[in-house]
Amino acid sequence: MSDPHATRVTVFSALLLAAGLAQPALAQSSCTSDGQQRPAVLVERFINADCATCWTDPATPPAVRGAVALDWVLPGGQGEDAPLSAVATRDALKRLQALATAPPAGSLNLRTPVQGRAGALRVAHGLPVSGYIGASIAFSGTAGRAAGQPWTGWLALVETLPVGTEGSPVPRNLVRNLVQTQWDGRNQLSKQERFRFIESRSMDVPAGTNTDRLRVIGWVQDAQGRIVAAAQSRCAGK
Repeated sequence: MSDPHATRVTVFSALLLAAGLAQPALAQSSCTSDGQQRPAVLVERFINADCATCWTDPATPPAVRGAVALDWVLPGGQGEDAPLSAVATRDALKRLQALATAPPAGSLNLRTPVQGRAGALRVAHGLPVSGYIGASIAFSGTAGRAAGQPWTGWLALVETLPVGTEGSPVPRNLVRNLVQTQWDGRNQLSKQERFRFIESRSMDVPAGTNTDRLRVIGWVQDAQGRIVAAAQSRCAGK
């Protein structure tokens, strides 16, 4: 029988489509959130792919100090003929559904504070191999400080774009792929026990992505939808 006070580890469907390639790259890479500033605010900028001018709108809010921004492009009603269809993703619709928010006809900007009290969050990614990239999100802490189960973990693969890219008035973290996972909390922990859960995936890198600009941004939400932790990766030397 296992010790009830031992550390509990839950691995959420560790999926590596290129297991022999992506996992070594992940292990060798120094692209992690270790030592990086923890975001205090998550800024999410949604753009409908039909809106030709939304990307270049000078009123686009910047990510101020202490915040991290995500840029989502929604599929438009014009389909592949939409001006921004090349970078649109249905993951943006999944995110809006989780936020109980209707897709905008043009653009929508949301700001959510990070509570930052539930546990420690770490994200990491490896090097792109054959159109895939290995990435992971890990959340750990002491059960006594972590109310609000079940938790939902989000891991976004983003392409960082400098200001001026295609006329953008702000730097952007364009979401290219997304992982969503949940810890259901069926194993109840005493206040003294520590918890840890990990999700590792091999994520598809869409065609046309500049792989030198890829990184990951992750966050964890509690059962009430509050963001309790956030983190972003950075590669050594960048």
